[in-house]
Amino acid sequence: MSITNSTDLPKFAAAVDLGSNSFHMIIVRLEEGSVTVVDRLRERVRIAAGLEDGVLNKKAQQRAFRCLEKFGQRLREFSSETVRAVGTNTFRRARNANEFRREAELALGHPIEIISGGEEARLIDLGVRCTHPVPSERRLLIDIGGGSTELIIGEDEHLIATESLPLGCVSWSQEFFPNGVIDEDRYREALTAARLELRPIQERFRKLGWEFALGSSGTAHAIQSLIRSLGRASEPVTRHGLLRLREEIFNAGHIDAIQIPELKEDRRPVLPGGIAIMHAVFKSMKISELTAASGGLREGILEDLLGRLGNHDIRETTISAFLKRYQVDVDQADRVRQTCAELLGSVSTVWNLGAEAQLPLLWAAQLHEIGLAIAHNGHQKHAEYLLRHADMPGFSTDDQEMIAVLVRSHRRSLSKSRFEGLPHLDVETGFRLSLLLRLAVILNRERRDEAFPGLKIKAKSKRLEIQLPTNFKETHPLTSAELQAEAKGCKNWGVEIRLTEQSNSE
Repeated sequence: MSITNSTDLPKFAAAVDLGSNSFHMIIVRLEEGSVTVVDRLRERVRIAAGLEDGVLNKKAQQRAFRCLEKFGQRLREFSSETVRAVGTNTFRRARNANEFRREAELALGHPIEIISGGEEARLIDLGVRCTHPVPSERRLLIDIGGGSTELIIGEDEHLIATESLPLGCVSWSQEFFPNGVIDEDRYREALTAARLELRPIQERFRKLGWEFALGSSGTAHAIQSLIRSLGRASEPVTRHGLLRLREEIFNAGHIDAIQIPELKEDRRPVLPGGIAIMHAVFKSMKISELTAASGGLREGILEDLLGRLGNHDIRETTISAFLKRYQVDVDQADRVRQTCAELLGSVSTVWNLGAEAQLPLLWAAQLHEIGLAIAHNGHQKHAEYLLRHADMPGFSTDDQEMIAVLVRSHRRSLSKSRFEGLPHLDVETGFRLSLLLRLAVILNRERRDEAFPGLKIKAKSKRLEIQLPTNFKETHPLTSAELQAEAKGCKNWGVEIRLTEQSNSE
């Protein structure tokens, strides 16, 4: 792991991986450009086992809270920007995820992001590359987690294809091996079901090809360790090894009866599902052998966090790529962003807008016109759709939703309902951010670089005072009319916009 030298770096940073099977935490010390791991914590929580009809049950939640309280004790003195906690498949699937997350954040003492399957795949690949010697040739990386399986084809630092499928060692073991019973019929059902999930992507992945295959996550390491205990000490995961392992669990007939010395007790309940999924991946992708790699999601989370702390934020790269892809007027995007930054400088203290609110606004300012690539009419709606559903490396699903809502609200009517239910963003803050973006867009409607001389903004709790340059109505009649209309509309939200002009004496 690496980080840019900087005198402003914090002393410690931490990454928290809230997986469907286990919760992990890494704490590192940062000094003189080096990164030293000072603590690793891991606890088998198996929250995926608590999903009942899409709802996370109380027992699973309590297991999670107890673990997070332990993690939280260790992170008590850490500032929010030095901790990144990420929830994966079970957080994505649970219908009560937001309610659960609020309690989980209280236990941890820090915000928790929910990331998409694509972002999870990117971070897994990053974590493997920063901790494992990976050749420059094209690779296939497989990560079988508790609730999902990520497949990634990459070459050097480039991702060529990523997929996240709903195959997990916890969910598969529960569904196909209930009560721990293992027999050939159940295994065949589990294998077939996994191959059906893989079928839509197998042809595309095979055509892209790879030179070698790696496996991250506990499932790959456990399977490799068990195969080696049954054969050679240096043996990778092979088809023959998987068949030997399958026969061992068939002969046992029940998870409690498996007698392989290298099998850890906390891996025992989810082993059959993990083997069936790995076997299906080997068959579908025609893999001959795979090596378990060090590193994975938690290391990727940490590396990504170190990039942000060291002024190498992948999110800025993503924004630039979107501007290029959708042929956005970059000069105008920069103007609106700069105006938003200036407005924030005037109001952030009074309106209590911290960095967690300011960043989505600045990103939205840059991306507010991407919908024009589809059509001018309703382009704010087109932009919202793109931002909600596109793969955005570095961004959590929360980030994408906040940006999408702000961009949707930058023109035409405002609706309170758009801001309801957004994690980490209350309705009032959402409205205030939208108002700043709308004002920035209006003030830059003429698409000129010259700023309005003498423009001043002053915020109060329920009022925004805007002092315009002298003779503004005469020199900028259309912009003046738009500001007046905005002021009128804001009264419905209980906010007064007071527009005044400087006198000639000023």
